Amino acid sequence: MDILGPLPVTDTGNRYILCVADYFTKWTEAYAIPNQEAVTVARVFVEQFVLRFGVPLQLHTDQGRNFESNLFKELAQLLGIDKTRTTAFHPQSDGMVERFNRTLEAMLSAVVSENQRDWDEWLPHVTMAYRSSVHETTGETPSVMMLGREMNLPVDLLVPPPHVEISSSISM
Repeated sequence: MDILGPLPVTDTGNRYILCVADYFTKWTEAYAIPNQEAVTVARVFVEQFVLRFGVPLQLHTDQGRNFESNLFKELAQLLGIDKTRTTAFHPQSDGMVERFNRTLEAMLSAVVSENQRDWDEWLPHVTMAYRSSVHETTGETPSVMMLGREMNLPVDLLVPPPHVEISSSISM
């Protein structure tokens, strides 16, 4: 888990992105947040991640004040999460989520408006694109790894996936 930002403040008041990534499946979640205070991070983590996916066995973060706070330590203890952290000034030990941050920034830069105040509206769209793209390490999409199937994408309505055979003949 990591915080990306500060970014330009959006029209809805968001300035940061809380990124949560699963090392095995490469599935990622990205949540727009107004600040990176421990209470905000903990609330969004529980309400948006834990309540949807369940409690992770282990959580790896950097040594940011929000993740090292007493609140976050107590949250991990209460939920039975083995909380680990990176070595100080060595973000490479959190490499997967750091790499996702760079990819996320590049994807957002391709779709945001000129004033960059709508990046939070595009966040669900670009994370879906990421989850439905083949990951270099696994050779599979995070969707297949997490859900056991490919996602049906809006483009599939226009162009059927290659594995779907469409018959032009009608039988009666």
